[in-house]
Amino acid sequence: MPAPAALTSIPIDRALLDPNLLGAALGDAGSWSTWLAILKAAFGVELTLQEAAIYRSVTGGRAPPAGRVRELWSILGRRSGKSRIAAAIASYIAAFVDHSASLAAGEVGTILVLAASKIQAQSVFGYIRAFFETSPILRQLVVGETTDELRLVGNISIAVHTNNYRTIRGRTLLACIFDEVAFWRDETSSVPDVETYRAVLPALATTGGMLVGISSPYAQRGLLFTKHRDHFGVDDDSVLVVQAGTSAFNPNIDPEVLDEARRDDPESAAAEWDGLFRSDLSTFIDPTAVAKGVDPGVHERPFDRNYRYYAFCDPSGGAHDAMTMGIAHAEGERGVLDCVREVRPPFDPHDVVVEFARLLERYRISTVTGDRYAAEWVVGAFKASGIRYTTSSLSRSEVYLEALPALMAGQFILLDNPRLIAQIGNLERRTSRGGRDSVDHMRGAFDDLSNAALGALNLAASARPGARLNLPAPKVNLGYAAMKQRYGGRRQRFLG
Repeated sequence: MPAPAALTSIPIDRALLDPNLLGAALGDAGSWSTWLAILKAAFGVELTLQEAAIYRSVTGGRAPPAGRVRELWSILGRRSGKSRIAAAIASYIAAFVDHSASLAAGEVGTILVLAASKIQAQSVFGYIRAFFETSPILRQLVVGETTDELRLVGNISIAVHTNNYRTIRGRTLLACIFDEVAFWRDETSSVPDVETYRAVLPALATTGGMLVGISSPYAQRGLLFTKHRDHFGVDDDSVLVVQAGTSAFNPNIDPEVLDEARRDDPESAAAEWDGLFRSDLSTFIDPTAVAKGVDPGVHERPFDRNYRYYAFCDPSGGAHDAMTMGIAHAEGERGVLDCVREVRPPFDPHDVVVEFARLLERYRISTVTGDRYAAEWVVGAFKASGIRYTTSSLSRSEVYLEALPALMAGQFILLDNPRLIAQIGNLERRTSRGGRDSVDHMRGAFDDLSNAALGALNLAASARPGARLNLPAPKVNLGYAAMKQRYGGRRQRFLG
């Protein structure tokens, strides 16, 4: 049985305000005025004069679209009601839009919400469940429920999952909502947002479905930034981009909280509360440049007595971070990665050291270099297995900066390891207010494999007699003269 025809004639603002419909769970309509203006415009509902003024203030002054848009992108500060609105949009499209023409007999149409984490997915699904449970009318549409899916009459499903572009294909999508898309992370892809976008477009094109992206901003890269760059303030009946700070969407936020955040860290506050992309973050290296250095189909290289091998270890206590090791050698002008190992927690670090020592023996390596993590314990553990452990003179950030010229020149040959490639591609360069450059993983991402692999490649390259990369080293401000001199000397040996 399809949804009642009476529901499909109700516009989104009426559905959200009616206490018998979505308004039963939405609450006080006064605090949602900005959202109502945006959603009315996105769904092709005529705006009042007051709503039109609100709309222009968050869309760069562009004209309202002539009808329902194909894509809506909302770039907002924290505490702007993003997850509740994502749930409200999904619920409205499921219950108030007629999908009968888009579905064949027996076919299930899905409104898919993708979140950045399992916790966020559960939060959005909880809001969706509340929209249906608290409405005496909408609860009658529910025919089944699982931990992450609500089944409605008319073969309609609302599903909420964490982002995974591999599991999207094969579904009949009536709409797709990207929640906190700027913070999506994937262990095997440096561009999971783009991969997912490409995966859902064909399915949405078949049904004429709507794509909605709602997120706080982050760095000036990725799908969300591209949409803002290309469409914000541009009159386009297909794509609508909204951008505003928290105060525009949440009038109840304490202004002192925002002022204190701006005083403490202006760059972070600009993104977290003002809805602006961070200017202090940039991509460390283009993922396409990393991909060019991958040896396709080669996952590990065996020992060859013609080469001398070098190893770098990123230790861990076994509770939270992975413990990793990389092994590399030099071939003429190239540094070649031969082997990487990653042991994910939980594990006994002593057992991992024994395992790594056996691997080092296979490559005739008696010394491994690594981070200063619990130095005495690591040194002793490797010594017990017959391996000398020396601490690196470079910080993790300096390891990445030293590797950058060779990566850009294609002189570091990497293994076909998706997690490694994704970690390198996800590294970001940060510039502090004092002008210092540092490199680290993105928020919520990891870089244990990339540290071990690039550390080993740096060792192989710096030990190569007469090695020269013929590229200028990246400009680095390390903060104090002694470290700068130490790094400069190592960089000189690396460049020849």
